[in-house]
Amino acid sequence: MSGRKIDVVRRFYDAMENREATVMHELFADDIRVWQSTMLPWGGDYEGRDGAFTFFSTLVEHIQSQVSIESLLSAGDHVVQTGRTRGTVVANSASFDIPRCTCGSVGRQGRRVPCLHQT
Repeated sequence: MSGRKIDVVRRFYDAMENREATVMHELFADDIRVWQSTMLPWGGDYEGRDGAFTFFSTLVEHIQSQVSIESLLSAGDHVVQTGRTRGTVVANSASFDIPRCTCGSVGRQGRRVPCLHQT
């Protein structure tokens, strides 16, 4: 099962990179929860599929970025992703290249459920 969970997370990142909203929607559980620090303009606590789409649409209003996955690790019910986010800030074209770590869980139906985003 752990390989299947990693495959679901990899599909999510592929869909995010390719801006495939339909695939992302299919991968979101009804009770998905996304959190990112409120120190960022798109930060906050977002609940449900609509909340997750609000998070991602707000994110792309502020930055153009690409995630590089360095590792995907199965940790029980969770999958931990480490890597980097590289891109530019929309408002001022400043570039950034930062490390990232994301922890998410994948439910029995193969959908992402509550996930924690950290940078």
